Amino acid sequence: MTDLASVDYFSDEAVSQNPYEYYEYLRSQGPVFREPHHGVVAVTGYQEVVAAFKDTESFSAVNAIGGPFPPLPFEPEGDDITEQIEAHRHEFPIFEHMVVMDPPAHERARSLLSKLLTPRRLKENEDYMWQLVDRQLDEFIDNGRCEFLSEYAKPFATLAITDLLGVPEEDRDEIRHALGAGRAPGSRVGALDGEPVGLNPLQYLDDKFSAYIAERRREPRGDVLSGMATATYPDGSTPELLEVVRPATFLFAAGQETVTKLLSAAVQTLGERPEFQQMLREKPEMIPGFIEEALRMQSPTKVDFRLARKTTSLGGVHIPAGTVVMLCLGAANRDPRKFEDPNEFRPERRNVREHIAFGRGIHTCAGAPLARVEGQITVRRLLDRTRELRIDESAHGPAGARRYSYEPTFLLRGLTELHIEFTPAEPSQAGRR
Repeated sequence: MTDLASVDYFSDEAVSQNPYEYYEYLRSQGPVFREPHHGVVAVTGYQEVVAAFKDTESFSAVNAIGGPFPPLPFEPEGDDITEQIEAHRHEFPIFEHMVVMDPPAHERARSLLSKLLTPRRLKENEDYMWQLVDRQLDEFIDNGRCEFLSEYAKPFATLAITDLLGVPEEDRDEIRHALGAGRAPGSRVGALDGEPVGLNPLQYLDDKFSAYIAERRREPRGDVLSGMATATYPDGSTPELLEVVRPATFLFAAGQETVTKLLSAAVQTLGERPEFQQMLREKPEMIPGFIEEALRMQSPTKVDFRLARKTTSLGGVHIPAGTVVMLCLGAANRDPRKFEDPNEFRPERRNVREHIAFGRGIHTCAGAPLARVEGQITVRRLLDRTRELRIDESAHGPAGARRYSYEPTFLLRGLTELHIEFTPAEPSQAGRR
């Protein structure tokens, strides 16, 4: 990248691979700056991003996923376009899902999810994950190498959330395969002959969970799915079937994406910085901070979007109603006004838990506690069961000249593959928790 002022963030391939130089250019123009190609106001300042997340009166989440694409289905009129947003909400991408809802619909949808993500259920899920991590590592540990995303991160993330949501054991391998997370060695193949669902996992999951919930409404079994089937809104009313299903299925799909990206970023860092491996083996109590720093440095969601529903200002910049606002989480998490030496990976960083990789305000990621535990358990057991974890130079090149490929999207930050090598630990050294 030579002329950063001319870069189109949404289509430039180099920026999709490494957005941080462009973020620094935006920051040099101020914490709030209108980019020239699509009229999108980019917010790179930490405090300004947090302010926008929390100001639901001024900013709607209706365009959270697509930003300026597709264009608004109406021409904004006046200083308050709330009525226009509501009249055209059904024309925005994935309008049925909680992530793009505004109050009061958002609170109603989130209330159903909160009845699932109870402390007791999360603890039961954590206990399951301690067993799952070893089963997943067992699939390749003796090989001394793996492609980490396909062999560990994707299946682990998928199976962890199938357990959280109470998917019957006999269906879990089918869902693992359908979502592109591979097939367990020795798994049955009868239900798995089709191809992975590919580009539309939400429809697949909606259909799958609709069948589960409908069956549990007819015949409750006292399981997690039955609890979802009988959940009611705060006013005591019973949701429609899809109103129960969609918060769960979006959590499923988004959780798989986020966790896979978090796990690969954390393990990539361990491979690049072997000094961290020994530090965390000797002081496992530092693993939570290591995971938080991985989230801050490589935020899985690079940007989130809002639509100004009312004419307002942010960071001293005038923002007319109808403006698409791009909240740059990946930039805000490296704001030097908030984080000292922000481009340095510091597991012991004092304020690391203040990063906003999971957003802020009413749309804070509901699966954040789950993602954190998945990261901590994975790093703990991977370090227990390996020695000398290394980046595979035959796939990624030598240190100082690495070749990594990231997903070519303006929205998410994640490796397409991560090849690692390691020496399996002696059984006596790889003890269980």
